[in-house]
Formats: sequence, C-alpha cells, structure tokens
Amino acid sequence: MNIPAEFDDIRPYIPEELPGVFDELEQDEHFKSVVAQVMPGIPFAAIMQKARACHSLLDFQKAFSYDLMQMLMTRFTDGTDMDINDLDKTKNYTFISNHRDIVLDSAFLSKLLLDNGFTNTVEIAIGDNLLSLPWVKKLVRLNKAFKVKRSVHGREKLLASMQLGRYIHFAVKEKKENIWIAQRQGRAKTSDDRTQESVLKMMAFGGEGSIKERLKEINIVPLSISYEFDPCDFLKARELQEKRSNPDFKKRENEDNISMQTGIMGYKGHVHYQACACINHWLDEQPDDLPKNDLIALVARHIDHEIHSHYRLYANNYIAYDRLNQTERFTQLYTPEEEKRFNDYLRGQIAKIDLPQPDHDFLTRSILEMYANPLLNYLKAAEINEQ
Repeated sequence: MNIPAEFDDIRPYIPEELPGVFDELEQDEHFKSVVAQVMPGIPFAAIMQKARACHSLLDFQKAFSYDLMQMLMTRFTDGTDMDINDLDKTKNYTFISNHRDIVLDSAFLSKLLLDNGFTNTVEIAIGDNLLSLPWVKKLVRLNKAFKVKRSVHGREKLLASMQLGRYIHFAVKEKKENIWIAQRQGRAKTSDDRTQESVLKMMAFGGEGSIKERLKEINIVPLSISYEFDPCDFLKARELQEKRSNPDFKKRENEDNISMQTGIMGYKGHVHYQACACINHWLDEQPDDLPKNDLIALVARHIDHEIHSHYRLYANNYIAYDRLNQTERFTQLYTPEEEKRFNDYLRGQIAKIDLPQPDHDFLTRSILEMYANPLLNYLKAAEINEQ
C-alpha cells in the first residue's frame, strides 16, 4: 500500500522496512540483554531467525507478542477476558479507552481481539515521551504503534494534532486497521476516568464533511478496562504526594520506565475488557446544528458514560468506598476474607513508597480513591440510566 510521506515520522513500519529493522536490532547489545531476560534459554540467533520469517507487523505480533501476552496473563493475572458482543467482527474500529497501564492496556487488547474472532489487532497511539531508547522505538513500531508528538509546543503542537488526526482516518479507512487510543494524555492517577475533548478534536481534524461525519468515519468504540489490582497504585500515590508537596514537581528521568516495568510484571488479579457499542448510531440521533465545541463536549460525556456504565466492579471497589466513607453500604458484596485481603494488600503497597516523609494518611486515602472512583462513576452513570 502507498502510504503518504507526510506520515513517515509517526507511522508504524511497513513490510519493506522489516529486514533492515531486524538487522539493527540484531546489533543492539541492550536489546540482546533484554531478550535474554524475557526469553531465557532460547538462543538469540533462533529468535532473530523467527523474526526474519515475519513479512508483516501482524506476522510479528502473532509470532512474538501473542505468546508474550499469554505468558503475562497466566503469570500476573487471575484471568483476562473480553466482552465484544456489541461489535461487528467484519469491521474495524477506533477503540478509545480509560487508561490503567502504559503498555498492557493496548497489548492485551490486541491479543483479546484475536481470541474473540477478529482477524486483526490494533495500531497503538503512544506518546514520544515513552520512546527514550532506540530499541524501544523500533520494538513499538514493530508492534503497530504510531507516535503522538507530546514534546512539541505552540503551532507545532497544532500541526502535530492535525497530522495525527489525518493518520487515524487514513489507518481506519485505507489501511483497514483498528486503532487504540487512551481517552486522555497519560493515565488517570486517581482512576477518575474522563475523556479529554482535545483527543476528539484531534480526531475531527481528519476525514471529510461535518464534525459528526468525520467522527463517524472512524467508528469510535468506547472501551472500558477494569483491573482488580493496579500494580502501579503505590507509584501513583507517591507522585500525588510529591505533587501536593511541590507544585513544580517533575517526574524523575526513569519514572515512566519504572512504571512500565511495574505494570507489566505486577499482579493484577482479574482483568476485564468491555467493548461498548460503536457511537455512530448515537451520533446519528444528535442534532445536526450543534456548534462544534458543544458536539465535542457531548461526545466526550457520552464516551465517559459508556465507560463508566460498563466497568466490572470487584470487592476492592466496594471495600474502598466503605472505608473512605466510613459506611457499611456495600458489606453484602464482599466477604471478611476479601476485606482482609485488600487491607493487607493496601498496607503492603504503602510500605513500598520510598519518600523521606511519607504521609501515610494521605497515601492511604489516595489509593482508596483509586479503587473507589470506578464505583462512584458507575453509580452516577446508573442514576442517569434510570432517568
């Protein structure tokens, strides 16, 4: 396929580029050491021979990424499943989801789509702030990632957003790819999931016709992701205290890499993906004469409502709510054993926080809010549904 040159600096690799990329990875000593840790006992030459047999990015994902995700699901979750009954498996979609884990939200999605009868995975929107190492840049592009330019400002930021919007439309319409993008820049540290309107405005830069027609063109599907345990909850709580103490706080140089490793290798309990209905039919029901900003705000609220309505709630969510509010409202939904398990887990996570002066009350409340907020948003969405 002829891909316009304007996308060369953000798109995933094309098949013709793969042999050269494999040559470069074969010479990268850092990449070799990482592969040895992830795939112990397998000769590096055999791995590269298997890679060179891949003639497309989907081939590469099926040869390597699929089995790796299965291993991570087996080792670090108590089961990962997906409900995708509302979607037509012959179509391709733009999945916009809440964001829990830097790497796995999209990586698990690709595997789950294949497991549920889709013939293709997703192209992944990833911020350039996460691409600090050369081999990482290559590996994510092999896994169908396209770059979101977050390090630009002013007019360059607008131009980058327009380019990204055009690329998403090209990928969905011409390449027939699925897309995954988070509903906001970065993860919601408190799990209070809200769609940034700027994400939707970016999507509306591509395509043709009215704003409504442009959004319909890419088949947006809200995707609700529910982790029973968030391995990075203690890291998020630490960052919240540091931001409270220092308004000028900036992340440490290696902070994102630590979060990625912790998220990948940490225990997650049960994980559930719920694909909501494509919003096209709902869009058709909205007035045609809505001003652009009003329509974008309405779409953002609809996506939030869909994500909130389709959370899978766990005992942790109910326990955290009751502890925060000092009530017994949901005690019938969890056992004493589940309560003890969560409280022991919470103490263990707080003990991992390495701050000179940890504020244990603040840190405890912060983590409790991370688990209570999905329930709070679910309850608010349920009230709207009943109106």
